Amino acid sequence: MEKGKIKVTAENIFPIIKKFLYSYNEIFLRELISNAVDACVKIKTLANLGKLKIQVNKLEIEVKVDKDNKILRIEDNGIGMTREEVKKYINQIAFSSAEEFLKKYKTEDAIIGNFGLGFYSSFLVSDKVEILTKSYQKGINPVHWLCDGTPNFILRDAKKEKIGTVILLHLNEKFQEFLEDYKILELLKKYCRFIPIPIKFNNKIINNTQPLWKKKSLEIKEKEYRSFYKELFPEILEDPLLWIHLNIEHPFKLTGILYFSQLTNPMDLKKDKIHLYQNQVFVTEHLEGIVPDFLTFLKGVIDSPDIPLNVSRSHIKSNITLKKISNYITRKIADRLTKMFLKDRKSFEKKWKNIKLIIEYGMISEPIFYEKSKAFALYSDINGKYFLFSEFLEKIKKKQKSKENKIICFYATNLDEQNIYIENVLQKGYKVLLLDSQLTVHLIQKLETDINNLSFVRVDSQNIDNLFMEKKCTNLTQQEKNTLKKEIGKTIDKKKFKIKFENLNENYLPFIINIPEFIRRINEMNLMRKEKNYSNYNLVVNTNNKIIKRILIEKKKEIKNKIIRDSLEFILLCHNLLKRKNKNRLIKKILENICTCYKI
Repeated sequence: MEKGKIKVTAENIFPIIKKFLYSYNEIFLRELISNAVDACVKIKTLANLGKLKIQVNKLEIEVKVDKDNKILRIEDNGIGMTREEVKKYINQIAFSSAEEFLKKYKTEDAIIGNFGLGFYSSFLVSDKVEILTKSYQKGINPVHWLCDGTPNFILRDAKKEKIGTVILLHLNEKFQEFLEDYKILELLKKYCRFIPIPIKFNNKIINNTQPLWKKKSLEIKEKEYRSFYKELFPEILEDPLLWIHLNIEHPFKLTGILYFSQLTNPMDLKKDKIHLYQNQVFVTEHLEGIVPDFLTFLKGVIDSPDIPLNVSRSHIKSNITLKKISNYITRKIADRLTKMFLKDRKSFEKKWKNIKLIIEYGMISEPIFYEKSKAFALYSDINGKYFLFSEFLEKIKKKQKSKENKIICFYATNLDEQNIYIENVLQKGYKVLLLDSQLTVHLIQKLETDINNLSFVRVDSQNIDNLFMEKKCTNLTQQEKNTLKKEIGKTIDKKKFKIKFENLNENYLPFIINIPEFIRRINEMNLMRKEKNYSNYNLVVNTNNKIIKRILIEKKKEIKNKIIRDSLEFILLCHNLLKRKNKNRLIKKILENICTCYKI
């Protein structure tokens, strides 16, 4: 029997480990099974190379719970260890000192996911840990290693028939939950459901050793992708809209499948549905910095042995490997979407409504994705016809040029609320896009920056004639303007509305309410940031309209006030700017007029 001390320079290494990993104690099972997988893979590799003189039986890892003795057992039939290997791999922690350990892993987010801790994570939940192991090498005695959570250990010869390793965890009283079958099954499903070696628990194999992302995409049928989506997310009833299979070998290794799910409501957007694996071992679902932010709203898996799991979140942005991986995923997603669009445009258009919010987020946040998105990003006109923006630009660039030689792209954000203004633009022969997402204001500014002499104008933001020709002088005298301002000011909030006069078509509305394009954009951005809005509106008086003309010549003050109030309140009602009391009064009056007109 041999006794000794684990080789660390400070005897408080175990308290340090427990301090920084305490709230993540469940990872011990992932670490121990990961080590067992390594042992199985090594003996399988030796067998494949013809370097073994023994028969390798069916490789397997088994987890058992011994409630009576408060022991959790993890057993594998992998390569095993010799006495010297136990000394090398178990008794020497791979840090030159506890001080270096503290310096390197001074925050919890830096240490989590670091497989280098491996075996020693077992002391997170155990008072005592035993190893019983037998090497594949002939003539080597099995050994038994025991440690009670201090640097002191015992190493001695043992009896063991089968090649492989058994880990016995004598669980601390605080962690008796890990003696419950449901808890162990929960952790195995979380961390080990796709481990490449079969895991047996309660005499059942609980993992899928050949997950779909490990196969070649050309060999996979569509129904298999859908089935795997259900395996990953059984709580989601709808099928995925589309998926992208990732596979790269150089300059780093990465595989995975990312799904676009059904999405009609922005409230459905939820992060942390992409699971990160390292060699089929689950690591985390918090992928900020590993994939672009807009892709964290997708669902699926990414598996890479080259993602440095011990990099703290504060260093993620400066990590070159992670940046390369992020850029690769971005390009791969864009290239795959382009292929889908070119292969079956009609099918792609049907899916667009459900995926556009994520795509638009990517366009405004990732320069690489924005450039590539020009080949597949769609824009709908108000009739539901889809265009690439280059296609739409080609249709409007000649006719919709402003007096400043800018291409004017009219758009609406709500077909019902802006219907009057949409019709006015259409009647003049112009085309209108429907841009109704929460990201519209950011997207149009991105496009305006990218394309020279392009200007987006919402249909209700101003008199569109003024964009294409010099503004006509109003036919009112200054006295008439002053009179109208005074009379109209009795009905509106003068602090909220700025009255303007324009000589518009006589068949157009008597009053037009709009917010200048730049003010409205500021308001929409402030709304996203939950900041104060500018509630200033333009109230444009159409001096050619017959109602306005009647107001000017009406002698009876009471009638004049009623005409102003009724016509103006009707416009305010259309814009949802009318106060409840006035709204009820106006609606009642409209109904009374109907009754009078039809003699009801």
